[in-house]
Amino acid sequence: MTQDRMMKWAKVIALLGVLAMSGILIYAFTVGDFAGEGGVLLSMPWGIVSLVDLYVGFILFSGWIVYRERSLWRSVIWVALMMVLGFFTASLYTFIALQTSGGDWKRFWLGRRMDGK
Repeated sequence: MTQDRMMKWAKVIALLGVLAMSGILIYAFTVGDFAGEGGVLLSMPWGIVSLVDLYVGFILFSGWIVYRERSLWRSVIWVALMMVLGFFTASLYTFIALQTSGGDWKRFWLGRRMDGK
C-alpha cells in the first residue's frame, strides 16, 4: 500500500471515529443519566478498571498532543477537551493533524517538532 493510500485510510478512520463518537455522545447526553449511571459504573470492579484504562489512554494520547503543538494554550485546550470528550477529541485531533500534514507522515507525528521548534 502506498503512503498516499495509507494517509487516505487514516483520514477515513479518524473521520469515522469523529462521527461515531459524535453520535454516541449525543445519545448518552440526551438519554442517559450521567450521575446515576456513573455511580453504578464506579461500584463495579470492572467499571473502575475500564475507567482507569480509558484515562491512561487519554493521558498517553494527550502526551502526543502536547509534544506536537506549537502553543501551550492550544495544548491545554486540547488536553482539557480530551479529558471531557474522550476519543471524540482524539479522533478530531488526529483528523486535523492528518489534513494539515500535507501527506507527510513525519509531519503528522512530529507537528511543530518537524521544524525543530
